[in-house]
Formats: sequence, C-alpha cells, structure tokens
Amino acid sequence: MPEKTSNTANPASCRESVCIHTRKVFDACRDKDCIEDLRVCPTCGSQAVIDTAFSIRPGTARLLFADVRVEELNFNRGCYTIDITYFYKVTGKAFPGDRLVTGLAMFDKRVVLFGGEGGSKVFTSHNGGLCENIYNSLPIAVVEAVDPLVLSMKILDAASIDMRDTEIRDIPKEITKSFDDEIITTQTCKQLFVTLGQFSIIKLERDTQLLIPVYDYCVPDKECAAGGDEDPCTMFSHIPFPVDDFFPPPGNPNKCTSPNCTSDS
Repeated sequence: MPEKTSNTANPASCRESVCIHTRKVFDACRDKDCIEDLRVCPTCGSQAVIDTAFSIRPGTARLLFADVRVEELNFNRGCYTIDITYFYKVTGKAFPGDRLVTGLAMFDKRVVLFGGEGGSKVFTSHNGGLCENIYNSLPIAVVEAVDPLVLSMKILDAASIDMRDTEIRDIPKEITKSFDDEIITTQTCKQLFVTLGQFSIIKLERDTQLLIPVYDYCVPDKECAAGGDEDPCTMFSHIPFPVDDFFPPPGNPNKCTSPNCTSDS
C-alpha cells in the first residue's frame, strides 16, 4: 500500500507493537545453472519422428513442477540439504519436415543452506485429522524458478551413449497428465538431449514470532470497478495506440551473437 508507507519514516506515528506469527528466511541462494545434455524422454509419437530425423531445432521448455525435499545434516547442526527435481516439458522441430517433437526432461539439484534449529512440535486446529495437524522441526524450503532457456538440442545414437548415464526413472502420474501421449523412458536406438539455462532462487524458511511496529490498518483507497458495464467503444478509447507495433524499435544488432541464436545454414 504505497499511500501508507510515508508514515513509516516517522517512529512517532507507530500506533503499537504487535507480535505476529510468520515465516522468517534463515538462508537463501540464487543459481544460474547451465544443464548440459539432459536426456529428453519423448512421447511415443515424437520418438517415431526422432528415429527418422537428422537434427532437432531448439523450441521451448516449460517448467511443470519442482519436487523439493529437505533433510538435516547430522554432522553440521542447523544446516540442511535441499534436493530438488525439476520436471520440464520440452519441444523442438525435427529436420527434415519441421515436425514437432515433445518430451519430458528431469534435472536433479542439491544445495546446502542454514535453516536454524527447532525442536518443538506444533499442533494446530487447522486440520481435523489426528495425524495431520503436526509440524516437524524441519525448516520449509521454497524454490522460485522461471521457465528455462533452451540453448541447444541434439540427437545421438544409442551406440555412442554410456548407458550408465541414462538412468530410467519413475515419473509421477500428475506429470504425465501434461502430455497427450505416453512417455517413453526405456532405451531407444536414437535419443534426444537438450541443454537448458535455468535461473532459480532457493530459500529456507522457518515459522517464528516477530515483534513489529504497526502504523495503521491496511484499508484500500481504490474503489472496486464494475466490469462489463462500460461501452465497448469507450473502453477501446482508453487503450493507447500501439506505436511499437507499427514502428518497432531498432534493437541491438549484436543480440544474435548469443548462444540462443542459431543459423539455418
């Protein structure tokens, strides 16, 4: 609420101090991972395309889910390992034919962060089940990530691959629902690999009580606008003219020297 922040500069405007229950960030890190040659498990239809293709042009990658697990380091109290498995839906275009291929890629990551110590057990009335309303002493891991950049894709023959590096894994059912066809996880004659660029922020949080100053209640100043009653032409008149669509900015000619740009030659 920007209209309330001006009062915070004056300590005399503080009305009272209150104790709140919230999550405190004990430790955090950011990462820029270049994930090279990550195997893509294609759909059945995509595997037929890969078997007859010469190459794959990079397409898009969408982050479907991140499975996050926290464990305490026994030899270093207060420190915890955070194991993350990213699940990606990857697409590309096969040559020749410009045919679409789709598959699932998985990336495992581990970091160590400080999460404090907590030995108490917390019971709440939020959940009704006898075994569902207890929190253990582990901190809570929070992973913030964006969809990755697809840097490159390639096809390799099975004969040139070390099979020990292509571990077959179980895929959660909720992940497979994001695909229209069955996912192939077994070894095939031709396999698809992708290189991704992933940005992420990882935090360890723990429930705690904090004493904070209160300046005022957060009362919204903006009135709610009713939708659907405005005349379409009146609403259209409020939309600014899209100048950039008619006269695009010059941009940076050196942009295409980045690894994301590929040549068709």
